[in-house]
This record gives sequence, C-alpha cells and structure tokens, in this order.
Amino acid sequence: MLLDAEPFSASGGQHGALVIHGFTGSPQSMKPLATAFADAGFTVELPLLPGHGTTPQDMAATRWADWSATVEAAYADLDKRCERVVVAGLSMGGSLTAWLGQRHPDIAALIAVNPLIDPHAPIWQALIDAGKAADGDFLEAVGSDIALEGVTESAYDAVPVAPLLDLTRPLEEIADALPRITSPSLLFVSAQDHVVDPSSAQAWAERTSGEVEVVELAESFHVATLDHDRERINAGAVEFARAHLTEAGQAGRRHS
Repeated sequence: MLLDAEPFSASGGQHGALVIHGFTGSPQSMKPLATAFADAGFTVELPLLPGHGTTPQDMAATRWADWSATVEAAYADLDKRCERVVVAGLSMGGSLTAWLGQRHPDIAALIAVNPLIDPHAPIWQALIDAGKAADGDFLEAVGSDIALEGVTESAYDAVPVAPLLDLTRPLEEIADALPRITSPSLLFVSAQDHVVDPSSAQAWAERTSGEVEVVELAESFHVATLDHDRERINAGAVEFARAHLTEAGQAGRRHS
C-alpha cells in the first residue's frame, strides 16, 4: 500500500462528514481536512476508493461505478448514524461530491476543492486525448501537483487509461445535472491548477440551484489540501459546514 493511504474514520457527535480523495490519489491528500472535521467534533469517514492506494495495475480494473458505489455506501452509513451530513471532495472526489449532492438534496453542505466537472475543458481533454492515443495501458502521472516544496501526494506514478476514459460519460451526466444541486456549496479554486481547469468550478458555481461561495487559492496548485492554503481550506470548510448545520437545525425547530 502507498504511504499513508489507509482510510480514516473518527467517532464524533451528531453531525457527520464524508471526505473523498481524488483520481489516482489516496486518503492521504484529504486526511488534514478529515482530521479538522474530527477535531471539530464531527463523525468522519474518509474511504479508500477501490483500486487506489496500492498499484496502478489494481486501479486499471476499476471504474466510476466502483468508486460511486463506495461513496454512496459511506454516505448511507453516515446518514444512519448522524442527524445531518456534509460531503467534501478533492478533484474527482469533487465530482463524487457533486454526484452525491444531485442524488441527496438533504446533504447539509457540499465542499469541493478544485472539483473535476467539465469533461471538455482543455487540460482534461488533452489527458483524454492522450489516453485514446496511448500505445499501452498507462500514461504519465497527474498526481502531486503541489506548489509547497518538500510536500508530496501519496498517489500513483502512472494513470491507468481504461478508468480514465471511463470517466467521460459520468462527468457529462454530472455536468448536465448541476441544476439538481440544491445544497449550499463551498468551492475552493486554485489560481494555478495543472490538472483541472477552473471552468469546472465555474460551471458548478453558475449552474447549481443552491447557494455557492467560491474561494480563490492564490498560492496553491491542484492538491491544495496539502499545499500552502491547506489551513485556510480546513478552517473554511469546518466553518461553512457548522454554519449550514446550524441554519438547518434552526429551520427544523421553526417548522417543528
């Protein structure tokens, strides 16, 4: 298993937080945020997505259906144990966050860091084109896009082509269904991102039906949860979640 790639869980109070890592990555990239939620008293689940955290060869046999089923099950488990749940994701974890938000309007808040939404954006489309043209089963790695010196993401050193190409249809469906998101959203967007175009977060912000707050990260690259702005993300995410959980509780008391 990759270094620090194990899933993370924490028992807490009545509010839950589901935290989701990205494509070819591992829970290591989201552990600081998961820990911030745990320290704030949340019950937290940070699952390891199927095929991740071990070898690219393991991931080559997995698809979106496997990853989405994992987060759906994790959400259902948290929803049973907690009064309200917030969901937070990085990159493809942001795609999964949006997907859950479209399916579960009762999610208290959605938080995404450089979410992957737009399958036709230039950077992502170039990767897809490279996958289609590839002679073999793997491409060069896309992980560890971090500005902070000395920090490395625990991610694969290669991209499996088959699951990469499988992402196109789910992303198109998520992009088309953005208006179905009614939960409040907090989007963290890096000014310099070499993996996901800012058009993804822009599409989310412009087309969702819920309240949206966008925070630009001037100093961080794609894996901002491990980068210069990590503490800003941790504090902002917890504050946003708490605010909307409080609002939901007050609304419930008004209508009880």
